[in-house]
Amino acid sequence: MGAVLLIICLSSLYFFIVFIKFINKVWWTPVRIQSRMRSQGIKGPSYKFIHGSTKEILKMRNEVWSTPMELSHQIFPRILPHLHSWIKLHGPNYFLMWYGTQAQLIVAEPELIKEILINNKDKAYTKREPAEYPKKLLGDGLVTSRGEKWSKQRKLANHAFHAESLKGMIPAMIASVSMMLERWRDYQDKEIDVSREFKVLTSEIISRTAFGSSYLEGEDIFNMLTQMVFIISRNQYKVKIPGISKLLKTRDDIESDQLVQGIRDSVMEILKKRESNVVKGEANSYQNDLLGILMKAYYEKDEAQKISLDDLVDECKTFYVAGHETTASLLSWAVLLLAIHTDWQDKVRKEVLELFGQESPTADTISRLKIMNMIIHESLRLYPPAYQVLRHVKEEVKLGKHIIPANVDLHISVLAIHHDPQIWGEDVHEFKPERFAEGVAKATNNNMAVYLPFGLGPRTCVGMNFAITEAKIVLSMILQRYSFTLSPAYVHSPVPLITLHPQHGLQVILRAL
Repeated sequence: MGAVLLIICLSSLYFFIVFIKFINKVWWTPVRIQSRMRSQGIKGPSYKFIHGSTKEILKMRNEVWSTPMELSHQIFPRILPHLHSWIKLHGPNYFLMWYGTQAQLIVAEPELIKEILINNKDKAYTKREPAEYPKKLLGDGLVTSRGEKWSKQRKLANHAFHAESLKGMIPAMIASVSMMLERWRDYQDKEIDVSREFKVLTSEIISRTAFGSSYLEGEDIFNMLTQMVFIISRNQYKVKIPGISKLLKTRDDIESDQLVQGIRDSVMEILKKRESNVVKGEANSYQNDLLGILMKAYYEKDEAQKISLDDLVDECKTFYVAGHETTASLLSWAVLLLAIHTDWQDKVRKEVLELFGQESPTADTISRLKIMNMIIHESLRLYPPAYQVLRHVKEEVKLGKHIIPANVDLHISVLAIHHDPQIWGEDVHEFKPERFAEGVAKATNNNMAVYLPFGLGPRTCVGMNFAITEAKIVLSMILQRYSFTLSPAYVHSPVPLITLHPQHGLQVILRAL
């Protein structure tokens, strides 16, 4: 009898502790943070039990996304309607919203952005832990890792994408674009969805340059990664009840677990093939592309330099995703802008033909593309592929004149900053590449925190130069052969997935020169 009573008491105590932890997570902590922030004059939508602001966000998003928008570059109200609405209501620099029980402080003041992303000497602002589905997509690779692990991974990536390596990648980029343009012969004077073409192209380029393979060899990986992106998108603002979600798996949970395993198996096949070539003597080494550098680190005997097999696979996943998503987005929106603004299309074509004629681009000639550079920067300003940056406050910290409690996320909306008329002027939503005629520094008045297409500070995207070089080559080779106008079938409907995408594709009419 005594033993039974003891078990009952222990069980009751266990459930009481679990209940207290649950209430602390879903009520006391959020209410305490909200109260502290409001006492400092920082307002925002009130915290709602468990769901936070997510129901309001989903309602606004569904209303806006139910219909396409007019053909305008004023995309902020469509992409992030909740931020657009709450910035107008609570002011542009600070307000608090809730991703479920997680507090997110919106920061849009350039000086504070620099403090968070650059002047982070005490490491007060860390990379936030990714949500469940993004974690499955990227693992603990370069984008998500922190601390010493990130430093080690960053050094490897820097080595793979340094300037000399980048020059060596240009022939593979040109060969991939040539293959695409060969396909385009069948579309002269016809409609073609270039966004779909660019996804295949950028997948081919990252496969060749980073993994020494082809798009066809990695096609299964790209298809599975795309499915994961869609799972992330449809679950972005769905909040799972703490504790219960681990017991009840949804269809997306099951599918994403299968995709994670499938992606891992496919990456392992690529690793085994590279390894087999070395063992058989068909290759002298693992090579100096990203895959080879990662494999050398995996077999490294020095534990300080060595990476695990899981790290190797996660890095491959990260670069398969980042290596084609960012550039595909940039190329799509740049072509849209040039299809609408044909005067700029004519200007940049003239520059390309004067520099290249009908020859292939080279590292030297690419660097001399001034008008192209202006167009790419303005495209990245209006349609930044990475439209937000998140950081996490692990311990209480002073940011500007405010005290930020522990366990608050800092949300820097790149889209809001890029579309702020106080920064860029009343013509902020117009396509005006001449803003960048004298470079980024002049365009931003030397305030680097107002132009963030690739982030800022130590965690600036390691593939930035790769993406811009790739975009210049692709656009130059298209302009050498074709002019293009927007198809009447095009529906302007940009949406945020991992990056900004045209929801219904990007249809243009090609005309051979």
